[in-house]
Order: sequence, then C-alpha cells, then structure tokens
Amino acid sequence: MAAKNTFRKTPPKIRKKPSLLIKIKSLVYKVIYYFLIISVGSVILFKFIPIPFTLTMVDQKFSSLFSGDDSEIHYSWRSYDNISKEMPLAVVAAEDQLFPDHFGFDFKSMQNAYKNNLKGKKVRGASTISQQVAKNVFLWQGRSYIRKGLEVYFTTLIEIIWGKRRILEVYINVAEMGKNTFGVEAASQRYFGVSAKNINRNQAAKLAAVLPSPRKWSVTKPGPYVSRRVPKIMGQMRALGGVSYIKDLRKF
Repeated sequence: MAAKNTFRKTPPKIRKKPSLLIKIKSLVYKVIYYFLIISVGSVILFKFIPIPFTLTMVDQKFSSLFSGDDSEIHYSWRSYDNISKEMPLAVVAAEDQLFPDHFGFDFKSMQNAYKNNLKGKKVRGASTISQQVAKNVFLWQGRSYIRKGLEVYFTTLIEIIWGKRRILEVYINVAEMGKNTFGVEAASQRYFGVSAKNINRNQAAKLAAVLPSPRKWSVTKPGPYVSRRVPKIMGQMRALGGVSYIKDLRKF
C-alpha cells in the first residue's frame, strides 16, 4: 500500500502594503534626490551658457501685460570681456565691497543688519552680490524662510562651481536697472546710447546707484537720493583702487 504524501504546500506569504509613513519617506527621498540632481546640474550648465531669462523678467512681462503698459523686456547678454570694467567695479563699490574676499556671505553685515532691524521699523538687508545672483537666477522674489534657505543653498553652490568672476558677470547681466530693463548692455543702450563696453565711470555709477530700487529710482531722471549717491559710489571706486580691485577675481 502506497504511503500517503504528508508534505503540504507552504501557503504564499502575504506581502504587507507599505505604510503611509514609508510612502511619505520614499517620496521625500525622491524629491530631495531629483532636486539635488536638477539644482547642481543647472548651476553647472549656467556656468558656461548665458542666462536665458529670470523669474523677475517673467513677472515684469506679465505685470506689464495685465496693466496695459509696454511689456517689451530689454535684455541682451554680454560676456565679461565685452563689458567696461567700470561697471563690475561700480556694483562692487555700491553693493558689496568685500565681494572678492568673502565666500558668499558677509556675516558681519548680516549681524549689523539684524541689530538695526530690531531697533527700527525699516527692514534693512545685508545680501551680498552672490546672494542676489542666487535669488535672481534660481529663485523668486519675496520673503520667506523657505526661499531664504534655498538662497543659502544656491549661494554656496555658485561660489563653489562658478567662481567670483562668473558670479559678477551674471549679476551685471541680469540685474534689473529700470522698468523692463535688465543688464548693463540693455541699460547702456537705452539710457546712454552706447554699448556696455564703452560706458565710463560716471555712467557705471549711475546704473549702480539705482540697483537697490530700480523701479522707484531713475537713471535718466535721478532724484535727490540718486544724485547724491552717484558721486559717493565714484569716490568708493577710487578708494578701492580702481578696476585693479577686481582684476584677479577667482574664476573657479
């Protein structure tokens, strides 16, 4: 008589569905991973090619369209070698005199600005040129902890990957210098009738003088504040030693 088969089939294991927490963690890891890939990749890419546009340009375009104003954006990229060195010197003298030496952040100015803001009602910033480039190229305008954190991240990236000369080149090309006017080439052509390569020290100082608030102040019709600011910037340009101050900016 044949023996009975006593072996039983092992029932298939029932796979547990991942919990909601695990799904959230997985999603967060993926978002961080792709953000790092895209952000680092874009910074590397823009080290070598001109910036096609910024979110500020897009915002100005749509704002002008909705208000019925002239919506043409004046923007023309010029390489660092095709821009008068008076212009990068002027923005350094006006905006960030420690630019050649710091690594993206001026902590002393930030501390002083924080103390000043605690005492008064007017908010005073201490953003370096590097921070402004990070904001203008990769982020949006406005104030929030998220945007500020991303600004720190992108500032560190461009300091490491771009170097000082590229940061300054991008800044003077994308900075807003008047209504719908971005960069030194477009501003020089519109306001002075010359190319960026041929502007003089006074003209460069005028463009730098309106940078804190280019929609409020005018290069062609300067008010009392801008009129006082221009000779001060020119004085600082001389005090720094002229264009030799930015001659040996770090390229890498």
